[in-house]
Amino acid sequence: MATASPDPSSLVRLNIGGKKYCTTIDTLTRREPDSMLAAMFSGRHTVHEDSEKGFVFVDRDGKHFRHILNWLRDGIVPVLEDEQYQELLREAEYYQLLGMVEGINAFSSKRKEEFDLKDDHKAELTRTDIIKCIQSEKVRFRGVNLSGLDLSKLDLSFVDFSYACLRNVFFSRANLQCAKFKDVDASGSIFHNANLRECEFTGANLRGALLAGANLQSANLQDACLINSSFCGADLRTAHLQTADLTKANLEGANLEGANLKGAKLSGANLQGANLQRAYLRHVDLRDAHLVGAKLDGANLLGAIRGNT
Repeated sequence: MATASPDPSSLVRLNIGGKKYCTTIDTLTRREPDSMLAAMFSGRHTVHEDSEKGFVFVDRDGKHFRHILNWLRDGIVPVLEDEQYQELLREAEYYQLLGMVEGINAFSSKRKEEFDLKDDHKAELTRTDIIKCIQSEKVRFRGVNLSGLDLSKLDLSFVDFSYACLRNVFFSRANLQCAKFKDVDASGSIFHNANLRECEFTGANLRGALLAGANLQSANLQDACLINSSFCGADLRTAHLQTADLTKANLEGANLEGANLKGAKLSGANLQGANLQRAYLRHVDLRDAHLVGAKLDGANLLGAIRGNT
């Protein structure tokens, strides 16, 4: 299907990973005009339909696409279980729905604030306390419980968070350059578009964390638990990821040029379109990893375990 100037009211039939949806061009293009979906149906590109029933196929999990459509229609973030927000966020990132990404992050932050009000999980400090602390030259939050705090957009460069409990902390767009996260528990935390250049994450638990678009150049993530974490579009050039566990992590479009991943676990990881040029991948577990479109020029793959890719 290709049209120079499509009728906004025209119906579009979509097959998202086997789930069928019907919507209009107006819904797909109006709210998020810079998204992938808007580009697909703008009339500038050829979109291929099923010859029999006229469905446009998109090779993604269709589980959450109804939430994508409802966002495009109404601009409302759905109420979901916490773990489902990570899944929805990955889909929003894929379709380049920047407004939805921001909406999910804001909604998640609000829920975390409500979570903080429960005594059993309340952080030891507030955002205001953190702001006061970072005005001094050397700041340490070693071993402190900061779970659920919104620390987005703060300058936290060189801060020492080692051994702290940082579960579900909102670090989006924060400046964390050279910060220390040694052995922290930061599971489920959001580092979306944060500056993490030269940070230390050795032994850290970042299971299910969102680091999409983050700058992690030369960061040290050796031995870190990065299972189910998202590094979509992240900058990981020359990062240290030796023996890190990246099982089922999303590294689509990430830049890993020159990164050291010796002995890392990447089974089931999404590396589609990732830049792995000159990366050190000796003895890496790549079983069931998705490498379509990945750049591997000059990469060292000696002893790597490779299965279906």
